[in-house]
Amino acid sequence: MSIIQWEDFEKIDIRVGTVIDVQEFPKARKPAYQLTIDFGELGIKRSSAQVTDLYDPGQLSGRQVIAVVNFPPKQIANFFSECLVLGVYTGKKEVVLLGPERKVENGWKIG
Repeated sequence: MSIIQWEDFEKIDIRVGTVIDVQEFPKARKPAYQLTIDFGELGIKRSSAQVTDLYDPGQLSGRQVIAVVNFPPKQIANFFSECLVLGVYTGKKEVVLLGPERKVENGWKIG
């Protein structure tokens, strides 16, 4: 893995948001949900998240997540993903979502 400079890290806009809607995503190649996330002053963004192994929709709704919000939209089947929700891969390639250890304001920046 290559070393990056501080300026490279500053280009990434990572924020906290709250999942406000979760839908099944049957058209995705790999099992996924369509998440709608409230990022406060940044507004509402949508994301395709491959987190079906460890989470059901009820566990995701209302949960605060951490996401990269300054990627260009990416089309996945008939859906446009506007942010990348971050998680940790387990040894079984399951995704454990990252989130703040206590509730914070939507849109607050990670740094």
